[in-house]
Amino acid sequence: MTFKEKVAALLEKALEERPSLFLIDFSITGANKIMVTLDGDNGVNLQDCIDVSRAIEHNLDREEEDFSLEVASAGATSPLTNPRQYKKNIGRILNVKTADKEIEADLTDANEEFIVLEWTAREPKQIGKGKETVQKREEIPYQDIKQAVVVIKF
Repeated sequence: MTFKEKVAALLEKALEERPSLFLIDFSITGANKIMVTLDGDNGVNLQDCIDVSRAIEHNLDREEEDFSLEVASAGATSPLTNPRQYKKNIGRILNVKTADKEIEADLTDANEEFIVLEWTAREPKQIGKGKETVQKREEIPYQDIKQAVVVIKF
């Protein structure tokens, strides 16, 4: 078993014990720097990172292979990459980029195949002059999303 496979197995076991957490990114650089990024259905707190870090670190032997380990939560401004991240952000405003457009709208639903965005827009009236406010709704499949970020407003 390679070092990466060993770490991946320990990480998988640690996440099985914490079903509300899920993996966003996992990598090991050439200098054996292990980097793990987590998210959770209810967010990720410091204790979650400590627990996952210990589950990995305490089962590896530094005498056998030297390493450094970093376990962190996905940041508030990190792009969404996992369907579970979309589900936990229902009700928030997202900025979503696809190949042909960019939409900033409310995330109203998310399933395993697509997300649903809703927003209001001002468009020219069908008849007569001026503009009218219309309600827009769009379903966007995950494979069409180039980048999606939660919009944080103060």
